[in-house]
Amino acid sequence: MEWKTDWGLRGRMAFTMFLLFALYVVFVGALVAFLDVGNLTILLMLGGFSIAQYFFSDKLALRSMGAREVSAEEYPDLHRRIERLSQQADLPKPTVAVADTQVPNAFATGRNKKNATVAVTTGLLRALDDDELDGVLAHELAHVKNRDVMVMTIASFLSTIAFFIVRWGWLFSGDNRQGAPVIVAILVSIVVWIVSFLLIRALSRYREYSADRGAALITGKPGALASALMTIDGRMDKVPKEDLREEAEMNAFFIIPIKSGIVGKLASTHPSTENRIERLRDLEREMETA
Repeated sequence: MEWKTDWGLRGRMAFTMFLLFALYVVFVGALVAFLDVGNLTILLMLGGFSIAQYFFSDKLALRSMGAREVSAEEYPDLHRRIERLSQQADLPKPTVAVADTQVPNAFATGRNKKNATVAVTTGLLRALDDDELDGVLAHELAHVKNRDVMVMTIASFLSTIAFFIVRWGWLFSGDNRQGAPVIVAILVSIVVWIVSFLLIRALSRYREYSADRGAALITGKPGALASALMTIDGRMDKVPKEDLREEAEMNAFFIIPIKSGIVGKLASTHPSTENRIERLRDLEREMETA
């Protein structure tokens, strides 16, 4: 099907990116005003670290999940599905990886379309039927098509720097000559980190909606992805706690993994399953009447 743009969703993402950009302009101005050249050199070093993270993010993500690249001989059906869906999405076929865990999950990584990897867990392969699995794989391919890894890496760049300043900035505050300016920079960094934390998670939630829509357009079956989301959500309660803790390492940036209440909703990287399913059902009705 034709890959249509959801302009309302695109507008919300653009506005969130604008707010992040404005916040970071203020942040850089404050750092230049209150930190000396030596500390700015440290910021450049952290920037180099973030760039390295961008280029090696796929390997880091796979390692953190315990996933490994698998061949077509090992998982022929999975490779065939991803190859077919990639053609439907007008994408080069990504690398395929599998993680041996009971947690039903999947993710896409890689800095661009030519260096992408789609990874799934053995728990996911066991939990879903054919149409549901296609819906989840198409969702991950939509992330690749939308360049979400690149967008989120760029969006979180100065947020990461702010986090490091908050964490290690106190080491410089003992210097009588630099103590007060560094403390001011730390306070500014705390504010920037909190605000950017919430903005980045709002952006992430918007991009999940966009990937859901993309998956529906790739497969032509919004209901299949909605069914997969319900299946996965229902299986999570049956997964051993130790497996959930291992996967939680992917969310290591959280100070405390809050999962409920208003704060939990603001800090979540994903929309609620109910909201995602509701949007997919609306899209299904829209496609049926088109």
